[in-house]
Amino acid sequence: MAVLVAFTVASLGAELVFGMNLGTRMAPFFPPVRPRIDMAVLIALPAFVLCGALAVLVARRPLSPRAFAAAAFGLGLAARLALAAAGRGPDGWYTIFGERGSREYLPALPALDLGTPTFLDRFAEIAPSLPIHPSAHPPGTLLLLDLLGITTAEGMASLTIGLAALSVPLTYVLARSLIDDRSARIATLLFAFAPSALIYGATSADGMFVTFGLLAAITLVAASRRSRIAGGLLAAAGSFFAYSLLAIPAWATLVLWRREGFRSAALVAVWCGAVLIAGYGLLYAATGFDIFGALSSADEAYRIGVANVRPYLYWLFGSPAAFLIAAGVPIAWYAVRALVERDELAVALAVVIAVAAIGGYTKSETERIWLFLVPLVCLAAARFLPAHRVPIVIGLLCAQAVSAELLLDTAW
Repeated sequence: MAVLVAFTVASLGAELVFGMNLGTRMAPFFPPVRPRIDMAVLIALPAFVLCGALAVLVARRPLSPRAFAAAAFGLGLAARLALAAAGRGPDGWYTIFGERGSREYLPALPALDLGTPTFLDRFAEIAPSLPIHPSAHPPGTLLLLDLLGITTAEGMASLTIGLAALSVPLTYVLARSLIDDRSARIATLLFAFAPSALIYGATSADGMFVTFGLLAAITLVAASRRSRIAGGLLAAAGSFFAYSLLAIPAWATLVLWRREGFRSAALVAVWCGAVLIAGYGLLYAATGFDIFGALSSADEAYRIGVANVRPYLYWLFGSPAAFLIAAGVPIAWYAVRALVERDELAVALAVVIAVAAIGGYTKSETERIWLFLVPLVCLAAARFLPAHRVPIVIGLLCAQAVSAELLLDTAW
């Protein structure tokens, strides 16, 4: 952790003192310092602090699993809404999807006027003309919005925030299947108050992707063969919303390898691969959707964007550093401790992060793009966090989240 902090300080010095262009204003982080406070902070900030205090009480109460999951969901949802309102007011819950959302999904909906089959058939050709986010992602989100008839910023905000908040209790479900219940509850509360999850979980479609990823992870690591079969289907479906979610079956395979041996891991990997190939093959046969063309368009959108000026070697280390620190300094500390102890969850996650960083498609902005990995960081950290330190850690996470929301222009 000390290395990450030193790296961050050194990178800031390189930009400020030597004038190096690393591709963002405050490398290795994406958002620059730009304080903003809405008058709603007078209500929102006390509400947020109350959520943190209630989380400490929930951590100490012997609640049943269902009661704990329900409480975690409520606290996670309330904390996200309160934090977003503190920086931008209640309008901040949805303006990013509307008037401030020129890069988002709603402006791309007219492309569906062609009809769903034609849209899918021509997606690879249409994608470069769309705003950056829908052009660099599969068409799943656009199709979901069209299916639900969502055309307004308020409607997309309701969908995004509602689905994203479900990731909090789903973290508990996943954690209970892999670690003891005490640690699972700690992991859930860590995720509920992880700064990046709080900030982007209420204002970015990536918050939905966390939930989709968790559904796949839960079923892939389950003991039941039927669940793992469903997990392959969910993983393939998730990849239709975000290519990055393919990291989830990779993580699950590594976890199963360490826990159950090579055979179980190989079966899950082969099944997920087979479903992925068959699924996109059937989609191509039915609609003409060209996954390879879509990937090529996404690559083009990335290459011509601002990320093109970000030096690869710097962001090879900068991206993981920004991701871990944004997820929460205390969380990163205990996750690194887990990795040092060769905890299987931490090792699997480290491999996934290393491959993602080497791939070079997420230079900067990992605070948001890798959001679906934050629950996995919390799982790795939870077993190494003593119960008596949970209140202190929650307090530190809340302080970091408030500071980031009010002082940094996250654009979301």
